[in-house]
Amino acid sequence: MESMVMWIVSVAAGLILFLAAAAVLLFIAGRRSAVPKRYDQAAKTGGPIEALYAARGPHAVAHRTLDAPAPCGRLTVDYPAARDGGPYPLVVMANGTGVPASRYRHVFSHLASWGFVVVGNEDRNARSGASCAASLDAVLALSDDPDSPLHGLVDARRIGVGGHSQGGVGAIRAVTAQANGHLYKALWTASATSSFWGQDGALGASWRYDVSSIRIPYLMVAGTGPADAGSAARFEDAQGQGICPLWSMRENLAALPGEAPALMARRKHADHAQMLYAADGYMTAWFMAHLHGDARAAAAFFGPQAELFANPLWTDAAARP
Repeated sequence: MESMVMWIVSVAAGLILFLAAAAVLLFIAGRRSAVPKRYDQAAKTGGPIEALYAARGPHAVAHRTLDAPAPCGRLTVDYPAARDGGPYPLVVMANGTGVPASRYRHVFSHLASWGFVVVGNEDRNARSGASCAASLDAVLALSDDPDSPLHGLVDARRIGVGGHSQGGVGAIRAVTAQANGHLYKALWTASATSSFWGQDGALGASWRYDVSSIRIPYLMVAGTGPADAGSAARFEDAQGQGICPLWSMRENLAALPGEAPALMARRKHADHAQMLYAADGYMTAWFMAHLHGDARAAAAFFGPQAELFANPLWTDAAARP
């Protein structure tokens, strides 16, 4: 009985820290943007491939906001302004806690400049993946509609999904728990909330996910800062749990079925809120490799001299055998 009480107290203390980190995100969300407007011009990179894709791409970018039903509220869509290069791959973004798409649209614009249609929504509780599914259905319908301003823009054979924090959970569940999850061809998550927080004594069942059915290429990243990493070394530790600790990333990597490429890495000295944009060079390269078939981007992750594994700004890089 005493040990159970101590566990509850420890988890409660950890939950307070978790909610404190979430409060930081909510504070950021209250500002005009959750990311610096010109973050891609000042990005610190540790290799030429990361530097290439951390910079703006060659496409001018157009932007639209469109009304959408719950749980989306409104769609944010960024895409290449030139129609002659389309149809383009689509990337669906899942939001972190309290950070709707309208607060990190600069990330959308960056990715769109590399030849993607990027869609997000205003859902502040995206962990179920339902708003990703609704956004995907809506954009595919608009691309098929001759009267839509987005007509013909999306290549439905090339679709990826990504998310940060709670949005990482949402992106995973968009693939594994939604009816249209089979349409995705690539997955990226940043600082996805660990399985520890899905316990009944923590945040509860709605935060749980299962990566064992993911059969598409998956890149997972996080930061080494205290909010992400914490100090706990394993799931069983009641104290010191971060939002996305190293043990969780290794656990998720090992749980994948191994039917598609999967990698993990942590950005040195970056913490939870920064990971919303600090990994954009490799996020962009990942989607370029798997949705555009870009061999130059793929060299960041695969081959005997894969850049990510030697990048001095990153650590704990590992691949699913």
